[in-house]
Amino acid sequence: MSADIDPTEAIPQVTAELIAKAAVRPAAPVAEPTPQPRPREAAPSPTLLSAKRPDTSAPRASRSASSTAAERAGSAASGSATDAGAREKPERVTEQPAAPDAVLRDQPGTSSFTPSEPYGDRHASAGHIAAGHLSSLVQIPTMSSWDPEYVDHEAFARHRAALATYYPRVHALQSEPAGDNGLLYRWPGRGREDVLHPFPVVLMAHQDVAPVGGMDWSANPFSGEIRDGVVHGRGTLDDKGGLVAVLDAVETLLGEGFVPERDIWLFFGADQETAGESAQTAVRRMYELGVRPWLVIDEGGGVVTDAFPGLDRQTALVGVAEKGLVGVNLYTTDVGGHAATPGRRTATARLARAVTRASRYRHAARVNAPTVEMLERVAPGAKGFKGALLRMVTRLASGPLRKVGAWMLAGGGPEAWATVRTTVAVTELEGSSGANVAASSARAHLDVRVALGETVDRTVARLRRVIRDKKVEIEIVQRSEPSEVSPADSQQFALLSEAIGASYPDAVVVPCVSLTASDARTFTPISDHVYRFSPFALTRAQRQSTHGPDEHLSVDSLGRGVHFYREVLRKIPG
Repeated sequence: MSADIDPTEAIPQVTAELIAKAAVRPAAPVAEPTPQPRPREAAPSPTLLSAKRPDTSAPRASRSASSTAAERAGSAASGSATDAGAREKPERVTEQPAAPDAVLRDQPGTSSFTPSEPYGDRHASAGHIAAGHLSSLVQIPTMSSWDPEYVDHEAFARHRAALATYYPRVHALQSEPAGDNGLLYRWPGRGREDVLHPFPVVLMAHQDVAPVGGMDWSANPFSGEIRDGVVHGRGTLDDKGGLVAVLDAVETLLGEGFVPERDIWLFFGADQETAGESAQTAVRRMYELGVRPWLVIDEGGGVVTDAFPGLDRQTALVGVAEKGLVGVNLYTTDVGGHAATPGRRTATARLARAVTRASRYRHAARVNAPTVEMLERVAPGAKGFKGALLRMVTRLASGPLRKVGAWMLAGGGPEAWATVRTTVAVTELEGSSGANVAASSARAHLDVRVALGETVDRTVARLRRVIRDKKVEIEIVQRSEPSEVSPADSQQFALLSEAIGASYPDAVVVPCVSLTASDARTFTPISDHVYRFSPFALTRAQRQSTHGPDEHLSVDSLGRGVHFYREVLRKIPG
């Protein structure tokens, strides 16, 4: 497909054929394929990023943070012997000076940004085109793996080829690989193409998806079926829907001859569900080129209607920070042998006791600043008895009785619980290899999400005290501190709010803390304005389907997501 073909004319013919094939394809078994070592293909020769390094000598502004740079550096250097199993990390990128504010027009009663274009029928039709792209991409199982030998590089190569077919103008931009399968593009803004803008905008998504095995899917998780206005399959929400929304927005604007006011960088990771090394590669590359993003947008948050009691309008949750992450393996050993003659304390029994203690322990509830601001923005619009209760919780959370407010907020369900606490989930268990064999060793994996205001080291130390068993070995296999907090009173947040309003005019935009880990945290050393927002309307069931069975995304939401990114790109100031 040549770069001068109008995608609104050519692409529907391609996707219609692919959708028809998907509709008649018999459903495959839900079971995940047995991993096999994959040969690694040579990456295609890219059009490498090359431009003059900008002058970024401006002084650094102060930043709102959940921890100081010194604390983070100290935490990283204080790993104990139990961290020996953790993945070797590349050298950390040092924090860079903040990007300066843009010069905006200041006219009372008018927006400081380009006026919004309300979402309409024309944009809805673009959603159907995007749905065809998403359907096709879901059919390519780009599952990530902690073991590099089991990454299906051939699937990622097919995925890249599909992206090049659907988005020829994007594919023609300056680009280079970011790790094995990650992609990094630069769309030059106004000015000299051979000189990098020192303060660009970064739009992010990831190509890899979570595994599907061990789940009760109602249909083939990689069918990509479009049924009743909904695209079904793994990755529709996390995060190929976001990938398609970004790319459709950029591709159509390129087709219209639009030139952004400053450089736009597109980063599409390939291992976000595991180590996130492609994001580290992209950040290091931008650091080497001397750019400091004015704005970074990654997945997270969403538009919800059922998150706050008493509130009957849509709420757009924009993540201004994310919780930390610790991957912990617990090991126990015993002599093992025949199950007919078990010891007094077998490896599995000792492990079960440790797992029970770790999962039952309630970490202290605390309300962080972004959560208080979120409550203060939504509480005034809540109605009825539940609304009055929400306003009372808000007053408590923002005053001297904040601990009481945190305790009351934690009673609002799993999402509210996770917002104010460090959480521990037991995700993997291993014992003996036979039904009548007493295990000589056992292992459990704990997925620990560290609340803002806590540190990884303090959390691990507390975990040791809770388990209270020196014969249980604790191994840290992954660690990431809670991220820094991006401001909700900035030009960048205001821009996002206006773009969200164009797609979801009735939504109230609020900051929040993302409960899940994303590649966005990797960008905080080079940008003070890193936000996490998926521009889709999500029900509670949809939010629970992320990493679960029957993941799906409506065509209408996808179309509104494309429009959101178009509005972001149109509104970016010089």
